[in-house]
Amino acid sequence: MNAPIADSAVTRRHPPLDSDAFDALLAELTREFAASAAHYDASAEFPHANLARLHEFDLLSLTVPASLGGAGASLPQALKVVRAVARGEPSTALVVVMQYLFQFRLQCSPHWPVELRERVAREAVRDGALINSLRVEPELGSPARGGLPSTVAKRSGDGWLIDGSKLYSTGSPGLTWLAVWARSDETPPRVGVWLVPRDAPGVRVGSEWNHLGMRATGSHELVFDNVFVPAAYAVDVHPPGEPGAGLDAAGLAWMSVLLSAVYDGVARAARDWFAQWASTRRPGSLGAPLASLPAFQQTLGQIDALLFSNRVLLDASAQAAQVALDEAPLVKYTVTNQSIEAVQRAIEASGNPGLSRDNPLERHYRDVLCARIHTPQNDSVLQGVGRAGFAAILQA
Repeated sequence: MNAPIADSAVTRRHPPLDSDAFDALLAELTREFAASAAHYDASAEFPHANLARLHEFDLLSLTVPASLGGAGASLPQALKVVRAVARGEPSTALVVVMQYLFQFRLQCSPHWPVELRERVAREAVRDGALINSLRVEPELGSPARGGLPSTVAKRSGDGWLIDGSKLYSTGSPGLTWLAVWARSDETPPRVGVWLVPRDAPGVRVGSEWNHLGMRATGSHELVFDNVFVPAAYAVDVHPPGEPGAGLDAAGLAWMSVLLSAVYDGVARAARDWFAQWASTRRPGSLGAPLASLPAFQQTLGQIDALLFSNRVLLDASAQAAQVALDEAPLVKYTVTNQSIEAVQRAIEASGNPGLSRDNPLERHYRDVLCARIHTPQNDSVLQGVGRAGFAAILQA
């Protein structure tokens, strides 16, 4: 096992996180990723090159603690990076969100063996190694709505054998580690996370990701056929109903902010295209750019108002004292729905050019619609908020 990386021994490959030079670096990465975004959308190839560029500047280990060689970034700092990446290529940004969230929470877990926690962190720093949680299954659907996993971990000598499959395994072509949610074959069963190396024998791709939008996330089905892992790799396993796998309150806040920022970034890219197009499109019957018409000015104003609201809400929510943690799902609901509305307004105003596959707006529209599939989904958010509101009145 490699020796721990001391923070004093690490030379940062990016400028200080809150400097103008760092902002300039992010702006350059946005432009670079935007230039290849259409290719990744059309081909559904995984954006290995984008992630390699992020590792080049130590941006895949941004939320690894400084004591282990990372930047120990705060949520506002992580938000800044996700915004920039998403505005260029959102599939890359979604993979980054999962990396940031996992690494932020990892070192606080009391259940993981220290050696494994530090190994996963060190490999992110040294190699840009990626990790993600794999929870959704064909039969179960979203685990947020209840139920036990069908994926089973069976005792085998000095370890476990994992059998089952997971859907929507975001980043799977580039992951080094898989945090697999499963149940043991014990009576009664225990439930939790088994850590599986992506290259372990018996891990294979089942059905491939082939969706309308966010096409480059590599969110394939992963199948586990008698995959052996050592006993210590049962890193967070507990009786059903006890605290363990899943998001705690702080994790939910980070997820709500960073996930929402991906789709806000898509909407901002759509806004930029629409503004540029309306400024240069000069119909012969008008003799002036479309941007000179009050209707187009109002449309851009409506889009900018929605994105202003998103920015203020995300910035406030990234500051822990600004928004209560139980309000975090409303952040996701509000920002993502306003992002969808912003792109829809651009589509409506631009007409056929906006829906043409020769222009990026239709791609932005397909991408932003994917915000609706992420947990918590709209119905769950609204039902939870409404239930809490009525409960508060009844208890008064």
